[in-house]
Amino acid sequence: MADQAAGAHVGVGVDIGGSGIKGAPVDLDSGAFTAGRVKIRTPHPSTPEAVAAVVARIVESVGGSAPPGTPLGATFPGVVRHGTAETAANVDDGWIGRDVEGLLSAATGRPVAAVNDADAAAVAEHRWGAARGVRGTVLLTTLGTGIGTALLVDGRLVPNTEFGHLEVDGHDAETRAASAAKEREELSYEEWATHRLQRYYEEVEKLLSPDLIVIGGGVSRKADKFLTYLKLRADVVPAELRNAAGIAGAALIAAERFA
Repeated sequence: MADQAAGAHVGVGVDIGGSGIKGAPVDLDSGAFTAGRVKIRTPHPSTPEAVAAVVARIVESVGGSAPPGTPLGATFPGVVRHGTAETAANVDDGWIGRDVEGLLSAATGRPVAAVNDADAAAVAEHRWGAARGVRGTVLLTTLGTGIGTALLVDGRLVPNTEFGHLEVDGHDAETRAASAAKEREELSYEEWATHRLQRYYEEVEKLLSPDLIVIGGGVSRKADKFLTYLKLRADVVPAELRNAAGIAGAALIAAERFA
């Protein structure tokens, strides 16, 4: 891995989502982007080939900050096991069973590490953000359309957890506790936190006994409006890296895998 003129150790990350695909070069020492983020709308239909072509365009655009051959980290909205997509959320079902890493590597000419989007965010938050240096069990949850989760134990990722789909009071948890449910049912922050988030995190604590819970997703910007209502054993904090976490975490995972 080569350095920029400024001396930064640089990786490349891309975040594949249902509405947009974003990428940037990442300073692996700080987690900061070394150049502006590039975003292109996700093609519709979001077939593997169409998405791979967009990823290649983004990598070509941002790759000037990192030489050819620099590994690419790519987040994917679903379970990724040994480089293959086993589920797909908000992208075409044609991804299921596809070799994500092989497809993106062929499209970009770089070695690729593909990882679940919440997992990438958790790795970034542990290295540079709200969970920096925390030992023990850390759970990251992203509250949005659904609930994405990622689990770290002493800094090591336990990949592809799906704790947003726990059954709580007879319901799939994310259908009641995600921020989309708050908006859909027009709940106040107090109602949402007290009656929905509290019940969800109580069940999570029974199963995992986390030392720290990091809350991400767009709603984390308004953490001051709801965190105070949560009464849990674990410390609960908002994510710090927000929209940069997926890109930065993916870049770090790829750099470490191919070091």
